[in-house]
Amino acid sequence: MSTVRSANRKDEILQALAAMLESHPGQRITTAALAAKVGVSEAALYRHFPSKARMFEGLIEFIETTLLNTINAILQEHKQTEVRVELILQMLLVFADRNPGICRILTGDALQGEQERLRERVALLFDKLELQLRQCLRERKLREGKGFIQDESDLANVLLAFCEGKIHQFVRSGFTRIPSQQFASQWLVLRQSLFSEIPGSL
Repeated sequence: MSTVRSANRKDEILQALAAMLESHPGQRITTAALAAKVGVSEAALYRHFPSKARMFEGLIEFIETTLLNTINAILQEHKQTEVRVELILQMLLVFADRNPGICRILTGDALQGEQERLRERVALLFDKLELQLRQCLRERKLREGKGFIQDESDLANVLLAFCEGKIHQFVRSGFTRIPSQQFASQWLVLRQSLFSEIPGSL
């Protein structure tokens, strides 16, 4: 029973941290303020997390697990590259829509003055996302007998940079410029550039 209670309290602390990142844009979150938000003492916070860095790591782990598991589900359910790429990009932007405070972690805004390893963890997460996109694009030739005019690594980088840019705009605007809002029309532009036939291909 105590283990369940402890897990629930950890989740509560992480949810409170994410909420405060959303409601206090541009500000650092202190453990004192977080403890007050949760309704416990600072000492109680540290019984669940040894440091504020571990709290941020808990949120980063949540982000990584959620995004990579959802990408795996998309890849399992859909086999056409064009559909896969569209759904992955849309998923990343909708996740950002629904988690404004967490977007401050993704952009590094909330990590100013925090431990360097946190920024390294976020960078590693984006590397993993780019790898997933790159592998998805490279499989097109095997699955559909079609390649791309551009190198798949360059394309994957551009696609991820598109999502990162939308997330940065969201944070910079104080969460008013919704990342997924114009995705349908913007995907048409990306799709036309990405999936145009290679000259001379059958």
